Amino acid sequence: MSITPVPRVAVIVVAAGSGTRLGAGGPKAFVGLDAHSILRHCLHGVFAAPEAQVIVVAPVGRDGDALTEALEAAGDRRDLVHVVTGADTRQGSVAAGLHAVWPDVEIVLVHDAARALTPPAVFERVVAAIDGGAAGAIPVRPVVDTLKRVDGTDIVAAVDRDELAAAQTPQGFRRDVLDAAYRAATAEFTDDAALVASAGHQVVTVPGSEEGFKITTPADLARARALLAPLPAVPTALDAAPRAPRVGVGTDVHAFGGDGSLWLAGLEWPGEQALSGHSDGDAVAHAIVDALLAAAGLGDIGTHFGTDRPEYSGAHADAFLARTRALLGEAGWEVGNVSVQVQANRPRLSARRTEAEAALSAALGGAPVSVSATTTDGLGFTGTGEGVSAFAVALVVPA
Repeated sequence: MSITPVPRVAVIVVAAGSGTRLGAGGPKAFVGLDAHSILRHCLHGVFAAPEAQVIVVAPVGRDGDALTEALEAAGDRRDLVHVVTGADTRQGSVAAGLHAVWPDVEIVLVHDAARALTPPAVFERVVAAIDGGAAGAIPVRPVVDTLKRVDGTDIVAAVDRDELAAAQTPQGFRRDVLDAAYRAATAEFTDDAALVASAGHQVVTVPGSEEGFKITTPADLARARALLAPLPAVPTALDAAPRAPRVGVGTDVHAFGGDGSLWLAGLEWPGEQALSGHSDGDAVAHAIVDALLAAAGLGDIGTHFGTDRPEYSGAHADAFLARTRALLGEAGWEVGNVSVQVQANRPRLSARRTEAEAALSAALGGAPVSVSATTTDGLGFTGTGEGVSAFAVALVVPA
């Protein structure tokens, strides 16, 4: 009969957070990324790292769910799994996990379940640093943003980012050092490295990973899901080729002479003469519609918004663009981006370009829209001030 040796490393996976900032309506660890939860993805990375006792710190009342996730991720390492209930604070949850660490363990890693995509190599680097003599080691990433020290809205000073690093997990420590630091702790710390440093120990750094970001907000969750999304299949000679992105061109012209205010690029221009047309005469919006419909192979603006459609009489850009986006969606396309150029002597778009781009982009569900403007040096009907013309180029991609 053989006896499996006890691992010299333990990993405490902290999964007891409520996930309030994520806004998922339940504990963050059990929110899905694809077919699996954040916790399951985290544990896949843990079990792909060198063998270790794995202690999952679960939210109150979710011990059974955490155990199921851990056992399914563990494969043939099920005997290494342990689940405990967390506390009200992160530090309290780690302390609960420490109580479950086996006596013969020499190195303890503390890892946030929310860093679900951390590669196994990061675990290996942390353990190697401890084996090299460090009391503690944490993975870090360089700070890339320019940092400022502020007082309210005032900038006080620049901060040298070369002296800063963004901490990640797993954070690893000699077992005796971490145990002693937790026994002596009299205050709450933001992470275990700060707690151990407060006890007088030097903590070193190892390279972290871009994939080791923490899933905290809905944007983080979307980023993680995008990283896990399967790549499109590479077509073979026997496969039908997948649809490629497509480009369309659109143009529109309207003369001045309408009633009421001028509407152009999705904005009202008080004091400017209106353009004539069945709707509001917004040549910019109409050129974009034509470009998008052409790219998707769905006809043109007259096909869907002609004078036989009274519901579009006097309608503005948001109605046209929202309906066009819906038509694209029904055909399996979504907007990639749009560029539109306006030719007119007036109004002067430069002062409201950013506002126009934001309005048009919002009407297209957030797809980027760029707007430029030019005059024609007095040539043609736009040069004499008789009207406005617009030219648009649009990219659509498979939805």
